[in-house]
Amino acid sequence: MLDESKLVENTVDVESRRAALIRAAIEEIRPNLKRDGGDCELIEIDGNKVMVRLTGACVFCKLASATLEGIQARIVERLGELVRLIPVAGPAKARH
Repeated sequence: MLDESKLVENTVDVESRRAALIRAAIEEIRPNLKRDGGDCELIEIDGNKVMVRLTGACVFCKLASATLEGIQARIVERLGELVRLIPVAGPAKARH
């Protein structure tokens, strides 16, 4: 029987690994978006929901929904489980 602290450690490790895989999938796609004047920012991960914000040229692009589908497919491929990609509106955060 696992003690409670090891169970919490295992859960944290799994969540940390999931977040790293999601970030890596988005980072793979970002150069293509930037080349066209856009970008994608990871906002939050909440279970199987992944919130992202498209910025720059992606905001008003007719192909934004296709871009989101591609990002979702890449995350699912990397993660090996289904996730729901949720676009979030609003200004991009200033990076320091």
